[in-house]
Amino acid sequence: GRSVWRGPGDRPAVALTFDDGPSESTPEVLELLDRHRARATFFQCGANVTRLPQIARQVSSAGHQIGNHSYSHSRFYFRSSRYIHDELTRAQESIGEVTGFRPTLLRAPCGVRWPGLGRVQNQLGLLGVMWTVIGRDWTLSAQQVSRRVLRGVRNGAIICLHDGRCLRAQPDIQATVEAVRRLLPELQA
Repeated sequence: GRSVWRGPGDRPAVALTFDDGPSESTPEVLELLDRHRARATFFQCGANVTRLPQIARQVSSAGHQIGNHSYSHSRFYFRSSRYIHDELTRAQESIGEVTGFRPTLLRAPCGVRWPGLGRVQNQLGLLGVMWTVIGRDWTLSAQQVSRRVLRGVRNGAIICLHDGRCLRAQPDIQATVEAVRRLLPELQA
């Protein structure tokens, strides 16, 4: 399936994306984005949308894009086309039912591209979105995440951070929140 790894490099813009949400901490990220008048794309897991429908709606109503990140965040290694189809379809349905919006963007869990994904992507009308720089915010400190992102960012970059941790309830994303607090003024400058 068709995928993008970066946007146009001839204009001063980057795409900020978040995976694995929504989570109970997503509103902290939304507050920071709102304070800086920044928009992002949230690749949401269908199971998290079902668990936290009010937060999924909050993301949508704040004007952010929502993409499909599968239903259960299961990696697609050694999975059949049927399994991949079911995962992505369930996510499309849960996101659509809760937010009223059907995603047109897809980020496979962990970025895993597996035979059969392209066909399913095409059947569901989804454009794959990868990343130019990944913050590794699930394991690094806020300072390390910020440095890593700023080192890799250029015009057209797609930045991947996480507002959840797979399907975990009450995930600790404070490193992400603090990194976003540091990054937004730098990116906007």
